[in-house]
Amino acid sequence: MDHSMRLLFLPTRRNMEGEFFCNIDVALNRKKIVRDKLDQLGIDYVDIDFLNDEGLLFNGMDADRVAEYAREKHVDAVFAPHVNFGSEDAVAKVAKRLDKPLLLWGPRDDAPDAMGHRCTDSQCGLFATGKVLRQHKVPFTYMTNCTVDDPTFERTLRQFLAVAQVVKALRNLRLGQISVRPEPFWSVKSNELQLLERFGIEVVPTTLIELQAIFQDTLKNENKILDDMIASYRSRYAIHVEEDRLRNSAALTRSIRRWADEMKLDAIASACWGPMRELGNVASCFSFSELTEEKLPVICENDIHGAITSVIAQAATRWTCPSFFADLTIRHPENDNAELFWHCGVFPSSLARKDQRSSVEPNFDEKRPCVAHFELKKGDVTLCRFDCSEDQYSLLMMEGKVIDGPITEGTYGWIEFKDWPKIEHKFVTGPYIHHCVGVYGHIAEILYEACKYIPGLKPDFTEPTEEELAARLR
Repeated sequence: MDHSMRLLFLPTRRNMEGEFFCNIDVALNRKKIVRDKLDQLGIDYVDIDFLNDEGLLFNGMDADRVAEYAREKHVDAVFAPHVNFGSEDAVAKVAKRLDKPLLLWGPRDDAPDAMGHRCTDSQCGLFATGKVLRQHKVPFTYMTNCTVDDPTFERTLRQFLAVAQVVKALRNLRLGQISVRPEPFWSVKSNELQLLERFGIEVVPTTLIELQAIFQDTLKNENKILDDMIASYRSRYAIHVEEDRLRNSAALTRSIRRWADEMKLDAIASACWGPMRELGNVASCFSFSELTEEKLPVICENDIHGAITSVIAQAATRWTCPSFFADLTIRHPENDNAELFWHCGVFPSSLARKDQRSSVEPNFDEKRPCVAHFELKKGDVTLCRFDCSEDQYSLLMMEGKVIDGPITEGTYGWIEFKDWPKIEHKFVTGPYIHHCVGVYGHIAEILYEACKYIPGLKPDFTEPTEEELAARLR
């Protein structure tokens, strides 16, 4: 998946000119101030200088030209600063044609001069544009009216770019499926056709027989690559498994990566029980851990919704942080608001506590190599779950922090919330299951805002509340 993010810089003015109100020179100066700020922040953007001498949008008849140009330049989102009152119909027409996330904003207006003259009235125009966007049924994000040097500007712009990253990821998602779900796991059932029709998500299947052929070829022909992988394991982990099992685990990791690269996959939902464990006589958990560390999430028990969640979560961080896939398992023995988030050994290694030595071990049930074993590092986390019930898709989001708790096997972390029983009831009563995805940082407002641009996906809240999330976006 292409992780880049390119803005269409779409400054707009009113289609009129006066000595004071809607003065062209003032509008052009404001455009320069905003452009300089985008350059300072290192934002990748394309402008509309091709359109006219001013490089400003003020005529709705230009919407088709602008939209065509933006598509040619592969823009992912639109930023429409109103450098004076702006042109509400022109902005709405461009946004409707592009169907990309839209950020609406205007610079804070100067006070009237000594004679009472005003040049811009940008805020007034923003009210008008918001109305027309709703008439066109165009979703948009609004940045509070401020100067470019106000902290609100950079914060909201970066939040918006993360939102656009989620939308881009979901609209272009290719998801691998290795084998089938475990028979008892009815909770991970999904509707492949509906995912394609509603969200454009492609599911690309393969069988264990096909993966086994890649595995055998990898063992035979990629010795140098496997040697380097094993050296990396030894530099990061205490190894408590046999050398041949470690090599087979590396070969499984490499085989899945080869298939994923060939199929251009963004995440994978995979079998991990039974026959998968016979492939190389190893547990697949450590392979899933290593691939997720590379930001190719591989999700256990063929949980397709879990794999989709992992892409959403990583995109919300703008691909700066790998996700971790966890079971909700038991309550903390002493803290009523904390829960054990655990899985056999699949969390990515960069999320481990640095004051403890991570290890590679046999798994907890069959004692078959290889799984990662470590505790999550302390810090704020966001947990989420994409799921469906009764034909309605929703995205659950909640925020907590990793705290101390008893030692256990596999990869795990004890996470504290303000009101765990509220979350517990949410998971049991649905439409969610015992699986969720976590990333470091508090980013629930990104997930909340992204749902605005994904038809058919409803945001669902526990902690924070909807009003708290809306306040962050202001």
